[in-house]
Amino acid sequence: MTKSTITIDVETDENKVPENIVWRATDAVGDKPQRSKAMMLAFWDSEEKTALRIDLWTKTMMVDEMADFFYQTMMTMADTYGRATNHQEMVDEMKKFAHGFYHKFREKQLKENKA
Repeated sequence: MTKSTITIDVETDENKVPENIVWRATDAVGDKPQRSKAMMLAFWDSEEKTALRIDLWTKTMMVDEMADFFYQTMMTMADTYGRATNHQEMVDEMKKFAHGFYHKFREKQLKENKA
């Protein structure tokens, strides 16, 4: 059996707000530390039937970056769900929602920039 390790280091300020997120994985190419401005990590607790989550983002994460991050995360979640279930109709619904979310964000951003 092979074992892989993922390490996440989070540096916070005096108020415990993340300033730096660095992760590395033993199976990653080069095993080199990767910097990130945000992360979402979820585990499934099958006994409690609930998702356990860690969502962090740094002070430097911009709102438009957060929208991109959410859009891309929703799209990849849809793909993962599709590979796991073969429920293509649900995948299409999830992606439709993600596209709508991103479109509405861009419209909102354009309106705010004109004001």
